[in-house]
Amino acid sequence: MDENVPLEIAVKIELPLYLGIAIADVVLVESAPAAADACRMLSAEVVLGFDTEAKPTFAKGEVSTGPHLVQLATEERVYLFPVRAQMDCEGLRQILESRRILKVGFGLGSDLAQLRSRLGIEARHILDLSRALPGEKPKQTMGAKTAVARYLGRRLQKSKRTTTSNWAHPRLTERQMLYAADDAQAALRVYRAALAEGHLPQA
Repeated sequence: MDENVPLEIAVKIELPLYLGIAIADVVLVESAPAAADACRMLSAEVVLGFDTEAKPTFAKGEVSTGPHLVQLATEERVYLFPVRAQMDCEGLRQILESRRILKVGFGLGSDLAQLRSRLGIEARHILDLSRALPGEKPKQTMGAKTAVARYLGRRLQKSKRTTTSNWAHPRLTERQMLYAADDAQAALRVYRAALAEGHLPQA
């Protein structure tokens, strides 16, 4: 990539596409036994990619009822936890509130606030890569697309149609699952790449 080309332009015109995770490696956690298995696997990790999705609001003054999906990623798999009224979130709470497991993601302010207000989960040991990674300009935050380009040399596509889709729907589409999974896993991969370059402190 030409160092004289601004990164946001290079993302659009030069870089190969970020391929992301295969659907076979995305685990949709829809039962108590599945949640127990997922949380047992996730609890063995030191660092996890993290994100949430919420059904968008369109009307003026409408308050979000999210999060409707919580994503936690390892290098091999991504676990998707639909948030529903009957959900037992104790295992998920233990992971998100753990001070041992670092959770990394992009633009996590609203995610953390929604977890707190809807589920009473006070997520701890969180690293928001948007703020932690050095921007191209002083005090500039770094978004996921720019970070994937900078650290992974790939172009991350984000479909507005999928971004604004109904994340509260009881049956998520394969497109939604892959989109959500890539958000979390890309954050983990960027974290590890930035760590290797010395741009982040050790967990």
